[in-house]
Amino acid sequence: MKQSSFTVVSNTSLTDNVYKMVLQGDVSAITAPGQFVNLKLEGLYLRRPISVCDLDGDKLTIVYKAVGKGTEQMSRMTAGEKLDILTGLGNGYDLSLSGEKPVLLGGGVGVPPMYLLAKELLKQGKKVSVILGFNTKSEIFYEEEFEKLGCNVTVTTVDGSFGTKGFVTTALEGVDYSYFYTCGPEPMLKAVYKASNTSGQMSFEKRMGCGFGACMGCSCKTLTGYKRICKEGPVMKKEEILWED
Repeated sequence: MKQSSFTVVSNTSLTDNVYKMVLQGDVSAITAPGQFVNLKLEGLYLRRPISVCDLDGDKLTIVYKAVGKGTEQMSRMTAGEKLDILTGLGNGYDLSLSGEKPVLLGGGVGVPPMYLLAKELLKQGKKVSVILGFNTKSEIFYEEEFEKLGCNVTVTTVDGSFGTKGFVTTALEGVDYSYFYTCGPEPMLKAVYKASNTSGQMSFEKRMGCGFGACMGCSCKTLTGYKRICKEGPVMKKEEILWED
C-alpha cells in the first residue's frame, strides 16, 4: 500500500451516471489487475474504494458510477485538481490459472477491472472472451474498448434492448472457456458460480471502513475461515466461497 497525491488529467461522462477519470501519479504499488484504490474526498470521513480500470505509464484510469455524495463529488472534479489516494490495495486476480481461453464476465460497474485484466491476459497470448452485462442499452460502456484490445465481446441486456437478452450467464452457455474471472453485484456472482463449469475467481464488493485490513469491518466467512474483502480479497477463488442464504 502506498499513499500518494494524484492529479486529475480528465474526467468524462460515459453514460448518464458513469464517469471515466484519468489520474497521474505514483502507480508503482499497483501490481495486479483487480486491485483497487481508496480516494480521500474533501469533507468526507471515509475514503471511497474504486477498482483500477487501466494503467498506462504513470496514468491511472478509474471508472465509477455517481450514486452517492462521494461519487457525485468526484463527478464534478476537473483537470488539475488533486486527490490523496491509497494505491495497491487488495489482492487482485491470479493470471497463472487462466488456461488458454479465459472468459471475463463484468456486470455494470464490475466491468472496469475486467479491462486491465483483459490487457494482461492478451499480453500472455491468451484467447480472451468478454461478457458485459447491463440492464438496458443506455447503460452500456466500454464495449468498443474491449473490442479494440482484440477480445471476443458479447453484451447482454436484461431488457433485450441490445445484444443478447438476459444475463451474463445466458451468454456464458455459448462460450468455450478454460477458466473464468468475474466482477459485479453479488447476485450476479452467485449466478456465475452456479452456471460455470470450470474453476474461477470472483471479485466481491463490500462496504469498507479503512480499505487496508485494520478495522475488520468488511470481514466475511469463507470455507477457509474469515477473510477481509479489502485485504485477503476482493478476489476469491470459486472453491473457497461460502454463500450466505
